[in-house]
Amino acid sequence: MISIHETVAGSTFAVKVHPRAKKNAITGEIGNTLKVSLTTPPIDGRANAACIEFFAKILRVSRSSVTIASGESSRQKVIRVIGLSAEQIRSRLRLDEK
Repeated sequence: MISIHETVAGSTFAVKVHPRAKKNAITGEIGNTLKVSLTTPPIDGRANAACIEFFAKILRVSRSSVTIASGESSRQKVIRVIGLSAEQIRSRLRLDEK
């Protein structure tokens, strides 16, 4: 089960991004990290922008509510979401069903 931390600045969770995939999707979990596939290559920050847009769409929040808290130049990233609790994020990601 992935770990979602609630802080004053927003809720955060770890992801491992697989760029240049066939489709954008959550592909599983590695320990407490969410595995995400993105079609965008990791060039000029395009994969980071695609990651933000992907989570904004899935979590049904604005893109400005989703940021990369750490790991901008790495496949291991920490995503911060403003305005949602850990329980809301888990529900919207449908992690309880997996």
